[in-house]
Amino acid sequence: MVETLGSLTSSPWIYVVVAVSILLDVFLPVLPSGVLVITAAAAAAAAGPPPRVPDIMALLVIATTASVLGDMAAYRLARRGGARLDRAIARSRRLTLAHERLGAALARGGGGLVVLARFAPAGRSVVSLGAGKTQRKVKEFLPWSVLAGMTWAGYSVALGYFGTQWLGTTWLGSAISLIALFAAGSLAAFLIRRPPPATAAAT
Repeated sequence: MVETLGSLTSSPWIYVVVAVSILLDVFLPVLPSGVLVITAAAAAAAAGPPPRVPDIMALLVIATTASVLGDMAAYRLARRGGARLDRAIARSRRLTLAHERLGAALARGGGGLVVLARFAPAGRSVVSLGAGKTQRKVKEFLPWSVLAGMTWAGYSVALGYFGTQWLGTTWLGSAISLIALFAAGSLAAFLIRRPPPATAAAT
């Protein structure tokens, strides 16, 4: 398994795997797209000077683009969906609960929470599907999706790349970077679920 992953990160196919994983994890939040981005960035740091595979800038562009395309695919699906999509969401207790919490949070904080939700578990799914389901206009959703994708991709790539450069060991840099990624996700989930000041004061 480790040898297979190692050979994959030094092949151009890593770009395809990263892009597909990011595209699909808006529908399947359990896919380890963040782990793949960090691993590929760590491999880029260990690969030496350009030209190299993976290339750090190519990885950043691909991760950002795939994130936005996945968001828009979910948005379009929810916008054109109906009772069938509602039933599919309702079957997932986790997604239903996240949809309720994030829906209330987005009503409070607006577009900036789209960026924050990109780091939270299942947050990207809820935001993209919710934006389509509530018939938000593309011009209202797309800019925030682009900003969210750039922020998430930049953070993940930077963690893997600089973590490996600073620590000098690929596996250690990847491990520390993954901890930082999960910490960011936990913090994002906490901030989203936190009640607004007025609500907290009332209780």
